[in-house]
Amino acid sequence: MSTRRPSSPATIGEVLSSHRQRRLVGRTAELELFRAAVLSEQPDFSVMHLHGPGGIGKTSLLEAFADTAASHGATVIRLDARELVPSPSAIRDAMRRVVDVPPDGPIHVEEAPLVTLIDAYERFAPIDDWIREQLVPRLPVGALMILAGRAPPGPGWRADPAWHDLFRVVSLRNLGPDESRDYLVACGVDPALHDRLIALTHGHPLGLSLCADVVLRGGEVGEDTLRPDLVGDLLRSFVDVVPDDRQRIVLAACAQTRVTTEALLREVLGNGDAAVEAHEAFLWLRELSFIEAAPDGVFPHDLARDVLDADLRWRDAEEYARIFRRVAGYAHERLRGSLGRAQQRSISDLKFLFRHIPGILSPIDWEAWGQHHPEPATPQDEAAVLDLIATHEGDEAAGIAAGWWTAQPEGFSVVRGDDDRVRGVICVLDLTAAGESERAADPGARAVWEHAHAHRPPRPGEVVTQTRFVVDRDAYQGPSPTLNAVPIVTLQRQLAARNLAWDYLTMRDPDVWDGFFALADLHRVREADFEVADRRFGVFAHDFRVRPVDDLIELWIERSLAQDPTLRAEPDRAPQVLSQAEFADAVRQALRDLTRPDLLARNPLTGTRLLHEGSGEVASDAAALESLVRRAVDALRQHPRDDKLFQAVARTYLDPAPTQEAAAARLGLPFSTYRRHLTQGVERVVAWLWDREVYGAVGEQG
Repeated sequence: MSTRRPSSPATIGEVLSSHRQRRLVGRTAELELFRAAVLSEQPDFSVMHLHGPGGIGKTSLLEAFADTAASHGATVIRLDARELVPSPSAIRDAMRRVVDVPPDGPIHVEEAPLVTLIDAYERFAPIDDWIREQLVPRLPVGALMILAGRAPPGPGWRADPAWHDLFRVVSLRNLGPDESRDYLVACGVDPALHDRLIALTHGHPLGLSLCADVVLRGGEVGEDTLRPDLVGDLLRSFVDVVPDDRQRIVLAACAQTRVTTEALLREVLGNGDAAVEAHEAFLWLRELSFIEAAPDGVFPHDLARDVLDADLRWRDAEEYARIFRRVAGYAHERLRGSLGRAQQRSISDLKFLFRHIPGILSPIDWEAWGQHHPEPATPQDEAAVLDLIATHEGDEAAGIAAGWWTAQPEGFSVVRGDDDRVRGVICVLDLTAAGESERAADPGARAVWEHAHAHRPPRPGEVVTQTRFVVDRDAYQGPSPTLNAVPIVTLQRQLAARNLAWDYLTMRDPDVWDGFFALADLHRVREADFEVADRRFGVFAHDFRVRPVDDLIELWIERSLAQDPTLRAEPDRAPQVLSQAEFADAVRQALRDLTRPDLLARNPLTGTRLLHEGSGEVASDAAALESLVRRAVDALRQHPRDDKLFQAVARTYLDPAPTQEAAAARLGLPFSTYRRHLTQGVERVVAWLWDREVYGAVGEQG
């Protein structure tokens, strides 16, 4: 028979305590704060309020506090609000099991300090005032009361100035990466799995514990998704109420979007009483323990977001898609209807929806997403910008950037760090506005300009842009606030340039980015790769005439809902790109065929952006083209001096005479004068339609 070592635990309770101590990692500051208070005759506070979402480790920390207090000889009272009726008598009765609690007057404890720990304190909300105003004041000087709950302290604790020096609030957060690894080591998890589990759980203690339990039992936890059984356990830890149908929709929307506002909920709920329901739902949402406030709305605890999102996607894919589309539609509408910083926030909201498309290594720092906003560079930023580029890409690249700073300073945007210094630069060039010598001086600009003219050349009035420099002070082109800002800057430029043709993006290590940029329909064009000072750069391209911005956003939505980054989902009507001469010929043919729907249906204009952008409820391409051509002719009537042009075109094509000679006779004009008016009128019709083709509907001119 073996002899028990003197240091071995004597009871199962001591074994449990030993296991808890071994697995409790992090929380060093909280433990030290409590230990110092227990050892002090007059601690810095009398009441500590711990709060955080479900599973964050409040109960484990209370266990550690209890062990610490007992090891220093304190008298410890443990109360669990889940086991007690929220009434003064229930609390007094529970405390009497440990200390004498008289009907009134001070509560005395012989010699040892008194420590009272209350778990699930949110359930004592109905008697919070009594605890603050009547129970705590009766405790002896030096006593400590620790309240741990999901909700922050009520306003009464802060409203009374006398509590200022006696009350301490501690918000519990997720474990950091190093603390999470320590926890997984203590659990005996294979180190090769640590990074995956930490990324999946965001360092949430309960998430780590459940995932560790799965892998230790021989199961697997996917890189991108939580298992349904884990989701169920975590969901119950976050949502401690049974939500109704409306609240389930609100939770799903909150999980999908970057921040939730009352306006968003009005759109998502979308019925006759949406305004009232959205207001009530928002008030309910903001009171949940796992919901936090941001300057522009509320958002869920990171793991709670993942769990809520995964639960609905798994449980009801159709409802998930419906809510997703409403959230995306709201962000898209706000993006189109705003400018400046408001538009940047809308772009952040829209892009955030697509963070879970699987299978592609994301370079986005989602933890910092939406926290830094790009802004136009100022003349004072020039030295810092060029220095950043020189540091990461060399002096020759900095010289090229200096040339572009002189030619297009408006193309440079910066991201500032917390110290307000430039920490990143993004340079987007308008190559169409640049001079030939400026393009020739930059191997990158020259390469993409040549590519654009070799593949669907830009037509007169169309624009070619290039994101030429992306440099972060610390990460260069790795995950960083600067890289986060790239889609903000580029999408703003794409929305502003209605006549955008080719858009190019330049990156230092292109092979790393192939899959990720393919998600955004930015495809690698290897023939445009170039070198600067022995550094090779890759190029990605998108033709916005073939897939405009709105179609591109729809593609992102489809890929996200399908969880398929390779989904092609071609536009219903991918526009055909005609040269200006081809376009003019097609307009003249459409005028000749205006009364022949069968011939109009075969006109090349039916495949162009002219009809691609919203032919409305028109029944056919032929009818849509006829309507547009008639509008173009009618535009000639806006100016009285052009009436003669309108009359010539109308008598030839809208209400045609048998011959042009007959048309001239009807108008009472010499044939040569009629022909001159007709030629000028047709040119004006071609120009009106060309403006619409290149610049979009907003480019209509009379």
